Amino acid sequence: MLYHLFDWINQTFDPPGFDVFQFITVRATLAAGTALLVGIFGGKRIIRILRFKRARETVRTGIDAGVVDHSGKAGTPTMGGVILLLALGSAVLLWGDLTNPYVWLTLLATFWMGAVGFADDYIKVVKKDKRGVAARVKLAGQIVLGVLVSVSLLLMHRLDGQHTLTSLPFVPNGTIDYDFLTPIFGVELGWLIYIPVLTFILTGVSNAVNITDGLDGLAAGTSAFVALGLLAVTYVTGNAIAAEFVNDVFLPGTGELTVFAAALAAACFGFLWYNGYPAQIFMGDTGSLALGAAIGTLAILVKKELYLPVLCFVYVAEAGSVIIQTLYFKWSRKRTGTGVRLFRMAPLHHHYEARGTHEAKIAVRFWIVTALFVILTLFLLRIR
Repeated sequence: MLYHLFDWINQTFDPPGFDVFQFITVRATLAAGTALLVGIFGGKRIIRILRFKRARETVRTGIDAGVVDHSGKAGTPTMGGVILLLALGSAVLLWGDLTNPYVWLTLLATFWMGAVGFADDYIKVVKKDKRGVAARVKLAGQIVLGVLVSVSLLLMHRLDGQHTLTSLPFVPNGTIDYDFLTPIFGVELGWLIYIPVLTFILTGVSNAVNITDGLDGLAAGTSAFVALGLLAVTYVTGNAIAAEFVNDVFLPGTGELTVFAAALAAACFGFLWYNGYPAQIFMGDTGSLALGAAIGTLAILVKKELYLPVLCFVYVAEAGSVIIQTLYFKWSRKRTGTGVRLFRMAPLHHHYEARGTHEAKIAVRFWIVTALFVILTLFLLRIR
């Protein structure tokens, strides 16, 4: 809104210096500063409200806790994802171009899953029902969002023939097309692959961030670094000169997502002010599902969804450890009669915690690993 106000002032009165707000880099910086300040100063008040409302985390103890004891975290306020959403939303609405459909589509995806997560947290924490939102309802919300995002992109006129195109490293021209069945059947069938793939990606990333959110500062820190990587990617994809330099697809209008990515990274860092060890608040599903939706949607909109396994390596490892643990346990029990676990505990961060590594050290090391894979992603963006 401030962007549009300053743009109106600039066009109406032409005062000196107001042209600067036309630059995406300037507004991305302002959005990051806004999100960081709202997260830090607004977060303090929200924590007090959540404490007053007794929106506190319940932690498994005794035998139910497994080999990791988190009983000391009992009573810590949760549903802190509200801080993330407030910081992110206010920054984007103030400094983003609200006539840009990419901005609204990303906001919709983020707050859609934030609402699903909020409902889950509310039922668990306020209503004291540990079951929360039924898994099938949560999955339905993710699938509907995936279909909505993918269909919106297929119908978007500004993509001009690039609807089912996506970027891929090691490919000579830097892109591939989901519409590879067209030469066989004579009609465009790319949407048959495009919609399910994008829906799967959005659902997977959202759930993977949710799984990663198990230690103080872990999900927020890793998401901040991933968002910084997406900041660079969105700027390149939305800039004709930069896209041509790296031999990548140029998508007019997606540069505005740089403002969103900057606000997302700063909102995560602002949340870390209170979520770092020892955490004063947990993000809950409100934050983790929203973060996953934001990251997945950003990657999809700039045609970088196939880079996500590298960019989001920590999320993949965390979710993969749960899948591997479950499958191997069932296979070994079927074969020998006794289930065997590959990891001391899943997800992966709990495995290292069970081995005696302090959770603060685990979180920092996972941040470092994420930073390395963000750098690798940017390197792959240049390799053709």
